[in-house]
Amino acid sequence: MEKLQISKRCSQAKILGTVVAFSGAAFMTLYKGITVISLHNQRSHQSVPSSKVFLDKDSLKGSLMLFISYTSLSAFYVLQMVTIKMYPAPITLTSLTCLWGALLSTVMAAILDHKSSSWKLSWNITLLAPIYSGLVIYGVVIYLQTLATRQKGPVFMTAFRPLSTIIVAIMGLLILGDALYIGGVIGATLIILGLYGTLWGKEKEKAEKLLEQSMADQGIEIKDEK
Repeated sequence: MEKLQISKRCSQAKILGTVVAFSGAAFMTLYKGITVISLHNQRSHQSVPSSKVFLDKDSLKGSLMLFISYTSLSAFYVLQMVTIKMYPAPITLTSLTCLWGALLSTVMAAILDHKSSSWKLSWNITLLAPIYSGLVIYGVVIYLQTLATRQKGPVFMTAFRPLSTIIVAIMGLLILGDALYIGGVIGATLIILGLYGTLWGKEKEKAEKLLEQSMADQGIEIKDEK
């Protein structure tokens, strides 16, 4: 598990990097500002009607739900680290995770939406979306996350999650034609700086552990010689 020693620079770098990356992701979501890049000529030089932070009722409700979701997800990553040590079979663990996720999602969907029309699938995006989500998101991604968690730990794996905000902004610009705003550029910069700080702290911590281990081994060898 991850150890946090606030007096050491590596731990301070990890904390600061996490806070900066989180701030960048929040900044990209809540603030837009002027348009930097737009694929639509008629809107290329227009700014957002208001550069204020969007804090309406729906945004607050959605932010609260996302906070609860990511808090639960953080607990999942910690439990995943413990589980993979006790049960080192990532493919089976991924299958069980997806199975229980599908069962719980089915129950919750049945409780929240009773309409039979909502369960109909057609040969369009309504069929492609659950297939892609099941195979790629819950199949491949969870398996890779399990391997990364086992090798590097939950902090290293989750440090890259804010990059998804940048990738979504780029894909929205190229595929959907969404505009790229100054808030997105500033937020992306903060995410990259925060990720660099977190990874630097992890690497520094690893180097210190190796140094301590080598010094301990040398001490044992000296005692044996005596």
